[in-house]
Amino acid sequence: MRQTDAQLWLRQAADDYRFARAALTGHFHAQCCFIAQQVAEKATKAVHYHLGARTVIGHSIHALLRRLNARAQVTPELLDLGGQLDQYYVSTRYPDALPGIAPTDAFSPAQARAALRSSGKVLRWAQQQLRRHV
Repeated sequence: MRQTDAQLWLRQAADDYRFARAALTGHFHAQCCFIAQQVAEKATKAVHYHLGARTVIGHSIHALLRRLNARAQVTPELLDLGGQLDQYYVSTRYPDALPGIAPTDAFSPAQARAALRSSGKVLRWAQQQLRRHV
């Protein structure tokens, strides 16, 4: 059976979540934060595709969630998590994103754990949405 675009995006989000956990275990905190952002972005895009979108453009999880709003039971907590994760899209990867500090030195284990928890919540929400809107 051929998987839908939504299923493919959700499958990749789940695999990225496993990778983010490995990054946390390996003390790659900046990378864990970035991959956590990617998990939530891909999971949110999966919901867009599941609800009929043809193309989903953008990297802001908060904006992607806002565009879904009532169609997919987006809660204020979910919007807040998206906004928190958005901060990791650039700052975790580029040495010129944060003045005077490389990303590898800028992110703590606590930030990585929080990012991973947040992305897990978004991922579980997306999984529920795909089951709910069959």
